[in-house]
Amino acid sequence: MRAGTRSQHLLPPQDNRAAMGYQRQDPVIPPQRDLDDRETLVSEHEYKEKTCQSAALFNVVNSIIGSGIIDFSLILLIKGGALSGTDTYQSLVNKTFGFPGYILLSVLQFLYPFIAMISYNIIAGDTLSKVFQRIPGVDPENVFIGRHFIIGLSTVTFTLPLSLYRNIAKLGKVSLISTGLTTLILGIVMARAISLGPHIPKTEDAWVFAKPNAIQAVGVMSFAFICHHNSFLVYSSLEEPTVAKWSRLIHMSIVISVFICIFFATCGYLTFTGFTQGDLFENYCRNDDLVTFGRFCYGVTVILTYPMECFVTREVIANVFFGGNLSSVFHIVVTVMVITVATLVSLLIDCLGIVLELNGVLCATPLIFIIPSACYLKLSEEPRTHSDKIMSYVMLPIGAAVMVFGFVMAITNPQDCTHGQEMFYCFPDNFSLTNTSESHIQQTTQLSILNISIFQ
Repeated sequence: MRAGTRSQHLLPPQDNRAAMGYQRQDPVIPPQRDLDDRETLVSEHEYKEKTCQSAALFNVVNSIIGSGIIDFSLILLIKGGALSGTDTYQSLVNKTFGFPGYILLSVLQFLYPFIAMISYNIIAGDTLSKVFQRIPGVDPENVFIGRHFIIGLSTVTFTLPLSLYRNIAKLGKVSLISTGLTTLILGIVMARAISLGPHIPKTEDAWVFAKPNAIQAVGVMSFAFICHHNSFLVYSSLEEPTVAKWSRLIHMSIVISVFICIFFATCGYLTFTGFTQGDLFENYCRNDDLVTFGRFCYGVTVILTYPMECFVTREVIANVFFGGNLSSVFHIVVTVMVITVATLVSLLIDCLGIVLELNGVLCATPLIFIIPSACYLKLSEEPRTHSDKIMSYVMLPIGAAVMVFGFVMAITNPQDCTHGQEMFYCFPDNFSLTNTSESHIQQTTQLSILNISIFQ
């Protein structure tokens, strides 16, 4: 499950110097070689509003919950910023690799959150439509509870107004609410692992994890793990930002996020094994009222975290085409255009798995593994035996391998998608086949396809 994402700190046009892109010439801070704890990447006069450390903590946690672990490259990214005297991901790559690198990063930084916005719409539509279908007296075929109407309504009512904010500080409380709801959802998933898990037949080789297509999972996890494209934005929102304070914040966020992610993944797979869908809530039966409440919480969480992806896409557009500054009119126009296109695409796509895979291997992997490592290796004058350089030398080829092989396997071996279909074990006739032999389980799976086609 994924419940959370990215944000940025935007200021009024006259003070929006922190979002400058390629056209920016003067760095905010002088380049430095030694990363002292007292270093800061942002001058106090550049930000009139600062979020407290706890608010930034929840923004980062919200950015990686369900989206997983922020790894070593996050700190490496900030160190690269200090070495190059830059305070944005784009300006770091521009300083290191010039205009071609800047353009490549800008494309990746736009595509990743934009595709994430599409995936959030898919999740919200799938999840909340099942919630409204459980309302007594409501016709399941009613157009006003369909996924298309829900996506449109949630966009106009919630995600668009929240996305029009210019300051990440205003989203701190939203991230806190999202984090709390995610913890509640975790409790529901754990409860159903105990009560429902024993009744779901286990797939063949359910506990064999070293399979050839495991690299596809790395792509999905990369999609989940990433917070890099907005790390400078969250970093700059700290009061008196320093490398040491950022490191403490990241470690705290990792502890919280790893705990939640491990339990989500473990409980979900223990319950459904090989039947597990890209969207975990697609596995649960529609008549489960406890899960229906969980779906509602999940839908709200996704809606609340969607705007922070829009913040990043808007920043990229502002940097590339407007020199880092958006007037009030263009701020609204760009936001509306980005959200409109994302909404239209999400109405045409209903399978979440392939969206996560392709976005993970093509966008998230280079943003996490390749680019931060390459920047640090070029900027740092530390000896090759330094721990940071050793890790960079390891991360870079791993990222390249995941990107290439992950893309090939995602195309040649795509995930199955049962969007909108009730799983076979939700039909009473199939429960009698629980805990049968593997051959019977295969028959059950085949029969379930017939059952699903009949019920749909």
